[in-house]
Amino acid sequence: MSSSLSLVLGSIPSPPSDRIRIGPLTFRFYGLMIALGVLAAVEMGRRRWSVRGGDPDDIVEVAKWGVPAGLIGARIYHVLTDWKSYQGRWIESLYIWNGGLGIPGGLLLGVGVGVWYVRRRGWDVTAMADAIIPGIPVAQAIGRLGNWFNQEIFGPPTNLPWAVEIDPEYRPAAHEDSATFHPTFLYESLWNLALAGALVWAEKRKLLKPGQLLPAWIMGYGIGRFLVESVRRDAASLIWGIRVNHWVSGIAVAVGLLWLVIGNRRLAQAESGVDEALDLDSLDVETE
Repeated sequence: MSSSLSLVLGSIPSPPSDRIRIGPLTFRFYGLMIALGVLAAVEMGRRRWSVRGGDPDDIVEVAKWGVPAGLIGARIYHVLTDWKSYQGRWIESLYIWNGGLGIPGGLLLGVGVGVWYVRRRGWDVTAMADAIIPGIPVAQAIGRLGNWFNQEIFGPPTNLPWAVEIDPEYRPAAHEDSATFHPTFLYESLWNLALAGALVWAEKRKLLKPGQLLPAWIMGYGIGRFLVESVRRDAASLIWGIRVNHWVSGIAVAVGLLWLVIGNRRLAQAESGVDEALDLDSLDVETE
């Protein structure tokens, strides 16, 4: 085994600690990464909403409702899909600082509560969603780095130069003698950054029309998560032998795609109706 490890061209070292101490206070990097992700998404949303003529502080108000809801939804999703890990020690299901946030649940509840609040305030849901959405995958990308500090969410052993080093106590029993693994958390992080850039680019090029960033993001995230989930080797609940997150990712892709198709058809019909109305108006003018 030592000879095979010597062939490793390079690797990403895991952090020496998952927390930082400042005086009497202790902060876990997992939580700090999530907080930094939220701050980045809020600031990005503020700027995009300001460009659209809105008050940047509106985004902060939405975040006050959407972010806590997202964290609750993420934890609930994780516990529900990995409930066997908490049998006999259910109190630990509340220990969010130890990791364990199911992103699909967080996105579902967080976005849902955010939309509810926007409607309650009487703001334009479509315009505000378009301002906020690109920041969400940025937040996901930053938050995923918390898994690096916790030495979790990695794939099978590999000697690739970008492999992540995992300490013995965090390695799965089947690979105790392997030192480096696929950094699937990093794969998902990079995918989310690329997705955020693609959404902004497609919007500027008019490839995505108002109201289409949300379904495009849902579909894009679903594709990326499905691919990354295929590499992950951590324990997961199964439905008919398939990982739950594979099912959820597939549903996300289908929902996003269907949403875009239906939206495009409705938009085309609306534009066709306007054209017909203009033609009738021109006929009336000619008759007069």
